[in-house]
Amino acid sequence: MSFAAFASRLAAAAREVTLLAAERTIEDKSKGGVFDPVTDADRDAERAMRSLIEADYPDHGITGEELGERAANGIHRWSLDPIDGTRAFICGLPTWTTLIALLEQDEPILGLIDAPRLDELYIGDGKHAWLNGEAIQTSACRSLGTARLSTTDPYLFHGEEAVGFARLRGAVRLTRYGHDAYGYARLAAGTIDLIAESRLKPHDWHALAPVIRGAGGTIGNWRGGADLSEGQVLAAATRELFDEAVDLLSQ
Repeated sequence: MSFAAFASRLAAAAREVTLLAAERTIEDKSKGGVFDPVTDADRDAERAMRSLIEADYPDHGITGEELGERAANGIHRWSLDPIDGTRAFICGLPTWTTLIALLEQDEPILGLIDAPRLDELYIGDGKHAWLNGEAIQTSACRSLGTARLSTTDPYLFHGEEAVGFARLRGAVRLTRYGHDAYGYARLAAGTIDLIAESRLKPHDWHALAPVIRGAGGTIGNWRGGADLSEGQVLAAATRELFDEAVDLLSQ
């Protein structure tokens, strides 16, 4: 079985948990900070995926948002975010996703974004991307003046980041909020052109990069580099649009 087919099996196992789950227990992982919810479904879906990896690829490492890390005995590691957009999940909105990535020598080589409520499965390998098995590509947007911008929540930006995002928002045609990783899926499919976010953790962006790049887009940081480890993420339909956005954000 190919890694892409196996990743699809992982997504199906997570769906069996999340689609049947009610809100159930909701905890706040922030312990008094900005509300950071987790539910039983988050943990149960991650357990379901981990059990398949441990059975089929016992030498592969696993890093999950909810259940920690298992070291690899080799070059491959799976990165799992069972419910990205838990706030949307507990509000009954359909745009939460499951994120699955395969890393080779710590570089994401395969990404999967599954939107169970919408029955949309996006897969990318850095060279190609598919939605439910059909090839997809980003839009041809090359100018901020015609771009459709998205971010999860503008109130998560502070200081210079907030100032930079305000400049970006003022330069684009329209802006939509609240989609978490689903926004990146739609960028890959060509209906959103630009996304700027900050403070993302590795499990938030590992799966995104191979999908965006596979669909022909560009993903990097706000300074124009490829390093996403600091959590600043800028994704664009084209390199020209990416570079124009970097110019505004870095002023």
